Amino acid sequence: MKKLFFKTVVIAAVVVMSVMTSCVSQKKILYLQHEQMSDSITSIEYQNKRSFDYKVQPGDNLYIRVSSMDKNFSEFFNAGSSDRLGSLGSTGNSSGNAAIYLNGFNVSDEGTIDFPYAGKIYVKDLTIDEIQQKIQNIIGEYQKETIVYVKLGMFNLTILGEVTRPGQYQVYQSDINLFQAIALAGNATDFANKKSVKIIHQTTDGSQIVRVNLNDADVLENPQYYLKPNDIIYIEPLGIKRYGFTQIPYSTILSAASLLITVLTFFMYTSR
Repeated sequence: MKKLFFKTVVIAAVVVMSVMTSCVSQKKILYLQHEQMSDSITSIEYQNKRSFDYKVQPGDNLYIRVSSMDKNFSEFFNAGSSDRLGSLGSTGNSSGNAAIYLNGFNVSDEGTIDFPYAGKIYVKDLTIDEIQQKIQNIIGEYQKETIVYVKLGMFNLTILGEVTRPGQYQVYQSDINLFQAIALAGNATDFANKKSVKIIHQTTDGSQIVRVNLNDADVLENPQYYLKPNDIIYIEPLGIKRYGFTQIPYSTILSAASLLITVLTFFMYTSR
């Protein structure tokens, strides 16, 4: 009987340790696995050409600046631009966002912007380079030796699911990749299903959903690695969360193991 009790206790301890060490395995937590790097290789290169071919949509905000030898001509177009640039700073605070929105050129529901001299300019489904060239040609009819600069005023991203700080984020740069975006949200949690990360793109016809695997290093070569404005990133939870756990239930597991051992001990002594 004592041998049976001892074996039962050992088995219970092994089960408890197995459960505790396998609740969320390393394979599910680690980024960029399977990078095929041997001990003799200290670096490996992944090819992924950056191509910012985003087509502007209604609701986007454009920053447009005109530079000319004629200062009066430039100032007419760029009134308030110094305030706009100064308010941006490096923090991306709410006052900076408001300045960009109010001083920029918002794309209307019809896909146009209302630009001085030129009136309404249709920019929907055009890239930033195409818009820049289009405005350059229009301004060139009024004033020679001018240069037009066009950028997206705000690069909006929405990050949801298993991240520390889900929410909407504004990025003030021409591109951003998946890992940079997740870092903005405080990184993924231990319960994030990194093998199945959904990216929802805004398209000219609606929306498109794609999936990427952040556990696999091949994501660095995936065309979806670089995000587009207004993308939504959703990181699904692992299966363990389906059972209502918001954190690894170590105390519950230990309590159950202690109860099991207590019950076995009781039956051992009462059966003598």
